[in-house]
Amino acid sequence: MLAKRIIPCLDVRDGRVVKGVNFQNLTDAGDPVENAKFYDEQGADELVFLDVTASHEKRKIILDVVARTADDVFMPLTVGGGIRTLDDIRDLLNAGCDKVSINTTAVRDPYFIRQASERFGSQCIVVAVDAKRVVEGMRFEPGEPWLGDPYLSEVRLGIPSNGDTVWALSTHGGRKMRRLDAVKWAKKMQDLGAGEILLTSMDRDGTKDGYDIKLTRKISETVTIPVVASGGVGTLEHLREGLVEGKADAALAASIFHYREYSVHEAKEYLKSKGVPVRL
Repeated sequence: MLAKRIIPCLDVRDGRVVKGVNFQNLTDAGDPVENAKFYDEQGADELVFLDVTASHEKRKIILDVVARTADDVFMPLTVGGGIRTLDDIRDLLNAGCDKVSINTTAVRDPYFIRQASERFGSQCIVVAVDAKRVVEGMRFEPGEPWLGDPYLSEVRLGIPSNGDTVWALSTHGGRKMRRLDAVKWAKKMQDLGAGEILLTSMDRDGTKDGYDIKLTRKISETVTIPVVASGGVGTLEHLREGLVEGKADAALAASIFHYREYSVHEAKEYLKSKGVPVRL
């Protein structure tokens, strides 16, 4: 069995690490490069930078952060946030990241994922799936024009769902809900060339209540590419649950590592003690 990965996540705004709850009320949590060095020394398998307020005008800030990080750490680095063009991907890869994470642009044009994977290779194209359980009265953005494409129309969210739990896709850092089925969307992104899914439960993000196991397992069983579980880690047991019950290939966490509640090494020792294969 392949070793499970432990991945700290650094949400970056204007060159600083921030943390919030449900993507809101962001507070400062330190320098991203210093955080990256610490996690590298702790034995993290990978690191994720999410530029939560990315824009074209501020792109140089995250490029500088990536370049400085790549000079000092040797674990794989994924960067997401505000990626709109193939040139954006090229610039980030040239700056030193190994993978890019794409969300909003994939919704705007799903075939962008195919173009990106054909240009740079599927191994470096991650699709971020920010999913939220559908509840009565949920408001959605207008339908995507490409849903008229027969190849893509199957990802449309079915409401009502006959009592089944369904999850809608969210974009723009959780601020906009799309009438797209998150599980079907993950499968379609795989079909278009994504090499990995970064799955975040919008309902659990920052709450420390644990991953949405039902969601994580559903998507892990639907796709064949690796799934990174994200959103809600508060204890080491939550990591185990995401990897075992949720069947994820990797566990991503932020607060428990940022605020030194647990170290990456402690997390791996705990998982090993529970029979979960990890790299020590």
